[in-house]
Amino acid sequence: MSKDTSHNELSRTFGLKMAIVIVISAIIGSGVFKKVAPMAELLHAPWLVILAWLVAGIFILFGVFCIAELSALFPHSGGPFNWLEKIYGKLISFLYGWACFTVVQTAAISSIAFVFAGALNTFIPLPRLPEQYETLSVFGLYPFANFGAKMVACLSIITLTLVNIKGTKKGGHLSLLFTFLILISILIVIVGAFGSDTGSIATFENYASGYPAGGFTFFAFISAMVLAIRSAFWGYEGWLALGFIGEEIQHPHKNLPRALVIGISIVILVYLLINTAYLYVLPVDEMLADIRQDENTIAAVLVVDKLLGTGGAYIISAMILVSTFGCTNATILVSSRIYYAMAKKGLFFKKAAQTHTVNRTPHYALIYQCIWACLLVFSGSFETLTDLVIISAFIFNGLIVFGVIRLRIKLKDTPRPYKVPLYPFVPVVFVLFCIVLMVISFYESPLKSFIGLCLILSGLPFYYYWNKQQASQTEKKTVPASDASADEQ
Repeated sequence: MSKDTSHNELSRTFGLKMAIVIVISAIIGSGVFKKVAPMAELLHAPWLVILAWLVAGIFILFGVFCIAELSALFPHSGGPFNWLEKIYGKLISFLYGWACFTVVQTAAISSIAFVFAGALNTFIPLPRLPEQYETLSVFGLYPFANFGAKMVACLSIITLTLVNIKGTKKGGHLSLLFTFLILISILIVIVGAFGSDTGSIATFENYASGYPAGGFTFFAFISAMVLAIRSAFWGYEGWLALGFIGEEIQHPHKNLPRALVIGISIVILVYLLINTAYLYVLPVDEMLADIRQDENTIAAVLVVDKLLGTGGAYIISAMILVSTFGCTNATILVSSRIYYAMAKKGLFFKKAAQTHTVNRTPHYALIYQCIWACLLVFSGSFETLTDLVIISAFIFNGLIVFGVIRLRIKLKDTPRPYKVPLYPFVPVVFVLFCIVLMVISFYESPLKSFIGLCLILSGLPFYYYWNKQQASQTEKKTVPASDASADEQ
């Protein structure tokens, strides 16, 4: 390998342990602290909320089994971007990468960083602008509202981007530290909840006052459960993360599937335990009443306040600081590899294909991602962003998993280091659920669904421009060769 070539290659830095850490840290963020309340408001019964987390986890595990087969078959940087190209061609893979850049990954980074800033506000009251600026509307958005928190969110994104430019080992070791602290903190809450006299089985068994007197009708239950599962999916968002950095995993054919399955299984167990702890301590009606009074209230803060008194808010806020900072770091690390892979194929800004001459990290891809994520922070609508992430992502998640079935037919003789268990049941169930999720989302949230679709399709002009540019460059390279051949004759 030439020196120049090596500067555009990523190093295989991560072993099995670090790969598992990246999976966990890319997932556990704001969702574990914030999403129990909207789910409880939809379902009104603690056991149904836990069921929604479990069902969401099972569907994610089904998806993980499928991407484990794809990641072992194609262990390259960019993951789903490369898989979709091999399955459906350049256009679909580009639209996936573009969706990641415009909303799926960058909006996830922005949202998590904003929650980090909100948690910091518990310790250090962040400054706000005068009301006339805070209420200033720009195309229906309020970019200057909660300005101090937005500045902190941007600073955290910039800081972590610089850390990841310095090297993947630095970013990986930071993820290891934060993942350890997150799991210890969550364990303290779980032990505190079940070990104290504050919670009870009776609290967990009680239905909220909003539960229908005669129970849910079938269609009302399905709609409420699917929307609750969609909320839970924000908690699991990041489950595709390891597929983005396959080129940097040691022994990827063996370690990628193992890390995915082990990492997701740990996350599912943690989520079931901590959400059960929340609902064991705090009645649903009490939780919802507090949150309706102040929409910025976090359910986890209410629970720890009840367990530990006034100091609880500081403890849980510290947990949220740690988890969201770690999750932002992991998401920044893995997401930039999509744009690096796109640029290498001539379907993104050219400089994004370059790696740092010393650190061998995709520094330009990281910088582009940082700029757009910071702009999204100022959009001022983070609840909308989290829903957009899920709606947009699951269009492609369904296509990715369906690709397993398609490749089993198309490349049936190709050796597979790892195969999906219970095939074809697992991929078929996942794809069917994605279709149901999309139908209900477009029915219940038409505007958000339409915006998500428009953001995805906004990439079409860029695709045709970059594709045409790439074709003309290829033509220029072939013309001299043809002329030289003619001269020789």
